Amino acid sequence: MQEEKVILVNEKDEQIGLMPKLEAHEKAILHRAFSVFVLNSKNEIMLQQRAHHKYHSPLLWTNTCCSHQRNGETNIKAGTRRLEEEMGFVTELRELFHFIYKAPFDNGLTEHELDHVMIGYYNEEPKVNDDEVASWKWMAIDDVKKDMQDKPEIYTVWFKIIFDEFYHFLEDHKIKF
Repeated sequence: MQEEKVILVNEKDEQIGLMPKLEAHEKAILHRAFSVFVLNSKNEIMLQQRAHHKYHSPLLWTNTCCSHQRNGETNIKAGTRRLEEEMGFVTELRELFHFIYKAPFDNGLTEHELDHVMIGYYNEEPKVNDDEVASWKWMAIDDVKKDMQDKPEIYTVWFKIIFDEFYHFLEDHKIKF
């Protein structure tokens, strides 16, 4: 099986090449990514706990799903694809914003991503893919914020960064939560 490639980008999100995913994380090269936040009618976020065998951040809690776009794939199509692959459902997504972050892991890999943050709404239980997800839960946005302060070690490095951006976006744009 051929290793998945990520889309290398400049700071303007212009594609400048492709690189195997692991190599991009080893070299901390800026690449395109996306993060999906799914909320329910109570404005709770669906969180996922990463599967135990993931090569980084196993069993840590994170946003509903996140991954990398494939060459030629739109952000929304990529988010929809990965949401179905990981969480077993499809819902309409819309992009809120994008930003660049850099986050090193304990294992020597680094996320250096231009991340497109998307939101969707769903009220049912997911049908999670056990190869990707160990568990899931709904959690109120303010409870996530407090829990992250109290127990930062149970959350992925990138989720702590992305959640902060997401939280402030909701506040700044007066999106109800």
